[in-house]
This record gives sequence, C-alpha cells and structure tokens, in this order.
Amino acid sequence: MSDPLYIEEPQETAVSEAAPAPYLAQLNAPQREAVETLDGPVLVLAGAGTGKTRVLTTRLAHLLRLGKARPYQVLSVTFTNRAAREMRERVGHLVGGPSEAIWLGTFHALGARILRRHAELVGLRSNFTILDADDQVRLLKQLIEAENLDDKRWPARVLMGVIQRWKDRALTPDKVSAADAGDLAGGKLVELYRDYQERLKTLNAADFGDLLLHNLTIFAENPEVLAEYQDRFQYILVDEYQDTNVSQYLWLRLLAQKHRNIACVGDDDQSIYAWRGAEVGNILRFEEDFPGAKIVRLEQNYRSTGPILGAASGLITKNEGRLGKTLWTEAEGGERVTVRGVWDGEEEARVVSDRIEDIQRKGHDGAAIPLNQIAILVRAGFQTREFEERFLTLGLPYRVVGGPRFYERQELRDALAYLRIIQQPDDDLAFERIINKPKRGIGNTTVKMLHVVARGAGTSLYRAAAQLVTTDELRPSTRSSLGGVISDFERWRALNGDGRDGLPHSELAEMVLDESGYTEMLMNDKAPEAPGRLENLKELIVAMEEFENLAGFLEHVSLVMENTEAAGSDLVNIMTLHSAKGLEFDTVFLPGWEEGLFPHQRNMDENGLAGLEEERRLAYVGLTRAKREATVLFAANRRVHGQWQSSIPSRFVDELPPEFVDMDSDQGVYAGGAGSFGGGRSLGYGGGYGSGRVRTPGRDAEATMIHADPHGFGVGDRVFHQKFGYGHVTAINDNKLAISFDKAGEKKVLDSFVVPADAV
Repeated sequence: MSDPLYIEEPQETAVSEAAPAPYLAQLNAPQREAVETLDGPVLVLAGAGTGKTRVLTTRLAHLLRLGKARPYQVLSVTFTNRAAREMRERVGHLVGGPSEAIWLGTFHALGARILRRHAELVGLRSNFTILDADDQVRLLKQLIEAENLDDKRWPARVLMGVIQRWKDRALTPDKVSAADAGDLAGGKLVELYRDYQERLKTLNAADFGDLLLHNLTIFAENPEVLAEYQDRFQYILVDEYQDTNVSQYLWLRLLAQKHRNIACVGDDDQSIYAWRGAEVGNILRFEEDFPGAKIVRLEQNYRSTGPILGAASGLITKNEGRLGKTLWTEAEGGERVTVRGVWDGEEEARVVSDRIEDIQRKGHDGAAIPLNQIAILVRAGFQTREFEERFLTLGLPYRVVGGPRFYERQELRDALAYLRIIQQPDDDLAFERIINKPKRGIGNTTVKMLHVVARGAGTSLYRAAAQLVTTDELRPSTRSSLGGVISDFERWRALNGDGRDGLPHSELAEMVLDESGYTEMLMNDKAPEAPGRLENLKELIVAMEEFENLAGFLEHVSLVMENTEAAGSDLVNIMTLHSAKGLEFDTVFLPGWEEGLFPHQRNMDENGLAGLEEERRLAYVGLTRAKREATVLFAANRRVHGQWQSSIPSRFVDELPPEFVDMDSDQGVYAGGAGSFGGGRSLGYGGGYGSGRVRTPGRDAEATMIHADPHGFGVGDRVFHQKFGYGHVTAINDNKLAISFDKAGEKKVLDSFVVPADAV
C-alpha cells in the first residue's frame, strides 16, 4: 500500500551506544540527561531560554541514530508548522539524512492524516474538506436562521466559539451537560451543535476541532484501530506540553498507553493561553498520568542576565500551581531590572522613546543595538496608541507585531469611516464600508443600485442615496433604513462645529458610535476580542481630544496610516505579551504594570486565583524575553475606557525581589500600591509628582476621580476618594496624603484626588 503507515523501510543500522555522538558534547548535564533517557515517560521542564528546542531535536536524532525505532515509528508533535519545519531540518542535519518518514507535525496535521485513513468510521469520505473559520460561521448561521433564532442576540461567531471550546474539551454533542449548555441560543445550542455536525457530514467536511475529536471517537469505538497506532508509535515526543487542551491531552495519552515512551517538553511557568483552551493542569499531573515518570529540569539559561533571571524567578515563586524550578546563568554581571513610575501614559511613551534614542546613540557596552532588538510588550491592545503617536512624532520606525497598528484595526477603520463621511460626504470608500455596519438590511443589491445611480448622475454614493430615498426604486424597508442613515449623517454634520459652535469633535464621535448602533453591536458581541475592541474605540476618543477639530484629527490619522515599514526591517517591536512568547530581544520595556490593567481585572474576576496566576505567568514571560535590559513602568494616572483613573502599582511590582531591582525615584516618591515593595522601599515616579508639571484631566475625568485645588487637609480629616471610598488622613507629606480608608486600608494618594467627606 502507498500509505506511509504501511511503508516497510529497511531497518536502520543501529549505532552502538558506546560510539561517540558529537552532538551530545554540546549539551549541558541536564540537557544530556533529557536526551539520553529514552525509555519510559519523561517530562522535561524547560525554563525560558534553556535550550528546549535543542533538547527536543537532539533527542529525536539520538533515537534514530541508536536504531531504537524506525523513523515512521516515531511521533513528534509541535504546535506550529514553523516549529515542525525547523525540527525536521535540524534532525535531518544531525542524522545526516532525510527525515520525511517521521510522523512530525502539528496536532491538526497529524490528526488529519489519521482521519483521512479512517474517515468512513465517522461518516466521512477520505477526500473531506477542512472548513476555515469563516465557512464554519456561515454554516452555523444558516442553522440559526432555520431555527428562527435572533442572530443579533445570538451571533453565529459567538456560538461557534462556544462549540469550538466544547470540541477542545473533547465534548461531542451527547457529552455536553445541561450546565455547560445553559440557556445559550435559547437553550438550543446543543441541538444546533448536533445539527452542525450532521451538516458537516452531508458536506463531507470537518472543522479544525473535528480533526482530533473524530480521532478520539474512532479510537473509542474501534479498539483495533487504536491498537494499530499504539503498536506503531514506539516513541512520542511533544513540544510546548503546557499549551495542550483536553482533546490533545487525551489523544496523546491514548497513543502512549502501550509503550509509555512519551517525552513531553514544556514549562508550567509559561502557560498563558487558558483563554484558548490550554490546560496547565495537563503538565502539572504528568506524574499521575504516567507513574514512574522521570522529571528533568532545564534551569541554566543562555539568554538573560542574572538580575533579570533573579527578578523573574522571584516573581513566579508566588504562584502555587507550579512544579518549581529556578533559572540561573553562568554569565556574570548585567544591570538590574529598572522599575520606573511615571505620571501618565503620555509620559510613559516619552520615557521609553527617550531611552530607545539613548540606546541608539550609545548602544550597550559600546556595541550598537539594532531597533529590531528592542521590544515594548503591552498587556492590552489599547496601550499601543500612545507609543505609536510618540514614535511617529520622533520619526522612530516601529512595527506592531501580531496585529494591525492602532488605526488599522477593523473597529477603528469603521469609526473613522463614519467621521470621514461627516467631514466629507463624497467619500465613497468610507460610505460603502459602513452603510450596513451595523446591519440595517441594506444588502449588496442596494449597494449595486447606488453605484448605478451614482455613475449615471456623476455623483457620489452618499448623494445617490439621498436621491433614492425620495423615490420608489427601493423596497419600503430598505428605503426607510437608508433614509435613516442619511438623516443621521445630516444631523451629525450640523453638530460638527469645527471646535467652535457645535459639539466638541470627541463628543460628536461618541454620539455617532452610540446612535449608529456600533457601540451596542460590540457590547452584544460575546467574542473574546469584543471587549478589547470597545477599549480601542474609547482610546480613539482620547486621541481625538488632543486635536483642535475633526478635520485636524482626520488629517493626522491619514499621515499615520502612511507610516509604512519603508524604513526597512530595523524597527522597534510593539506587541502584546501573549504575542511575545518564544521570542527574545536585547532590550524589553514592560509598560502598564498597574492593578486592574496588569494583572488584568477581567481575568481575575472571571477565573479567580487561576486567573491571577496566569497573569503572573504572563509577567514572567515578559521579563524573560529580555537578554540584557528590562524596564517595568507604571503610571499614576491612565486613561482607561476614555476616562481618567488614578492607578496604583501592580502587585507584581511589589513581588519583584528588591536585590534584583533598581527603583527610578529621583524625581518624586509614591508609596502606594499593593504592598511595601520589598520591605518599605518607596515607589518612584520619575518626572511625575516632584516635577511641578500640571496635568489637566479630560472633561469626563470626574467619572472616575476628582481633581481639585489643594484643600489644605489636616491629620484626622474625613475625606472621600472616588476609587477607595471614605477614610481619615493619618499623615501628610507636602501634597501627598496617607489615608486609612474604611474598606481599602492604608493608601497614599495625592491631595488632588480626594475631597472633604462632607462635600460628597
């Protein structure tokens, strides 16, 4: 047969275990132990920068070189196609020959390979199609419409997300409990899931979740098939084991049951993807799943300096759910992690850009540092705007990695399209973009008619629409919807006073987003990224306030959008912490270390201690991306959701071991926060409280904090703080007050953030 499963290749010539293996000499003692412990279950706890890829590829090459198994009897699983290609190339180089016969690839690729051989066992044919995300949503939407469900209340994309999470947990429709289903889709989601699976069979199709789910079904219902693969795969290797979901975990455990020669490489301290189904418990219970397993810890780091590793290791020890290891390095020296407080997000961006320009001039130890070796790692997407604006002002080239630049995000392009039409109604591209967003029953047929009328009259789509709503060419419902859009734009345009007689342009933008239904559309969207999109829209309003009028703001955005990567590949990297995993940089900046932002309040609210520990792992990942320089920043004030908030430093700042940290406190002192930072040291705000700078909050600041002239408070005075509530002043130091709050405990705040209690 032609299937690779049945290829009987000649037995490789085994190499004596006593024969020298030159690649082993390149390994340190724990790495070599991980490579040479070939039989039985092995868990390699590979800390950041400890050479896990080298261990994984060398172990595979060693298996083949010793003749422990034929190439096609080895199953090697990665999480990305790039990792699979890299591993195949490295193994081929080490063994001096091709490695195509190895079952090496991602979970999805290997699952699909098995499924195509046994497709008929789950009602498919071997040439089945694998649907992408858009096709999945379209198919589910058809089923939602057939059930007469409200697709605005129960969007297909949201329900598909729930179904895919069920598949990640290995739940077929008959295994979904009533508690899991709840009242989703009016209590009909399990039925929709079942109909969706049947429809896939009719189409001879599978989605990505099915590739492993169908494998599990085949193995459960056909023991002889499972036995065939258990016999075949004598050795199993798994990369990034901490990121496996339930389906992947069960698939691996089943295949490893006979020979038990499974080696998993991972780092429980870098498990940061719970939001997409990863179960850190999979790696934590490895010894329970495979009794007698050998645990090898890779702790020697080849990336970062000692102080960076000390700070990161000290932080992560606060987590209870971990197997435990401590990173160390033979490299001597290195600067301690800098922790710097600033006044607000604008100053945060200025401090970072000043340091980047300084690095450009001086380098590190006299050596020039390319911009692409510098990274700014943020917790939330909205944080990128102020850095982008600052870099544009300075002409400092940058890239946003793992996502679009701020103004290129879909929701911002939509919002800007509304504003462009207010400013210039003949902007056809903007009008066509938002004419049916949110959905108003204005479909492609109507848009085509608008194009015909516009071309015939030599006018714009907007003006063609204004004509059509006065005639009878359109259906009454469509004419009514289109007329409402035109009426709204005329009213909004009349309110745009260019900063003089009408509404301030930022208030007008808020009105447009609310009255158009765009904000409500995102609020009703249950997709994981929806809250971030709302945050970005609120950050857009903040950005607008810096400009005199709408025309000036739109011109600024146009110039921003022209800032392409023409400067070449030497660009500062801006990305989220999640996107940074697996990368390394000479210099790393970690802004926004404030309670509520990092650790993120939503993760803690939804997942409690597990959420907090995942946030701490994310902080650990951020610190360990840095090779030579790491800077943590936090702000006293930040615009969040368009409103000013007084902030306190993240508890993670307090958890950094003081012996590995330098506080930048030469321009003022702030002693608030989640604790005392290493036993009483103050938290400095460089360029903040002591600099004499005056910051005027936006018009909506009163919603979250109170700014006022100094009140001349005295010890014992009863005061009120918008965030912390009521309390008594216990000490005064210039314009800083120590206050014992009734519920929040002892805090230190600026006097401008509180008012006398009797004034509330």
